Amino acid sequence: MEKSYKYLPYFLILLVPITIAAFYKTYIVQFPHFSERNGAFIHIHAAISILWITMMIAQPFLIRSKNLKLHRTLGKLSYFIFPLLILSFIPQIVRTILHDNPRSVFFPIADSVLMVAFYLLGIYHRKNSSKHMRYMIAVAFVFLFPTLGRIWPIYFGIHGNLSQDIQYLIIYFILLALIFYDKQGKREFKPYLVALPLFAMHQLVFHIMFLWD
Repeated sequence: MEKSYKYLPYFLILLVPITIAAFYKTYIVQFPHFSERNGAFIHIHAAISILWITMMIAQPFLIRSKNLKLHRTLGKLSYFIFPLLILSFIPQIVRTILHDNPRSVFFPIADSVLMVAFYLLGIYHRKNSSKHMRYMIAVAFVFLFPTLGRIWPIYFGIHGNLSQDIQYLIIYFILLALIFYDKQGKREFKPYLVALPLFAMHQLVFHIMFLWD
């Protein structure tokens, strides 16, 4: 692992408390008597998401400890887990179209598109560790949407477009900071330049779909 990113695993661990806070009131607190809305498919999606987040956190720790064999094994396992993660969004998409606000289907579809794009780019550049790592970091950023998207309204009373735009600003700030950080250190930063316009496109489509909210 690049020395400049030696603390990356600890930053990724922050996804754990953020995710717990985001889903505590709407999902975790219901255990073991979940509402009918949180059916089997929601539990499957939650289980696969937890597995994926665990893998994302474990991978940089394995690199840091020079356990490259297990790192590669988990990487190959992701060829199976990641498609399952994307497929687990389908029931939510169908339910949203049939029973909820159809426009809200934007969130699972747009987030899935970003994750697939960054993941495939990461796999394509798997032999270039610098690019591979940065594209996988971009995959982790996508998880901020469903987590922060629940935290702002639940804990701070911030709703609608403002809530969503705060999330975009946080991601833009992190990406720009990483670009500056890597550029100053003469390291690879192009994956972040690829991620930036893709997140901007995500924001543009969101505002087009929710223009009248």
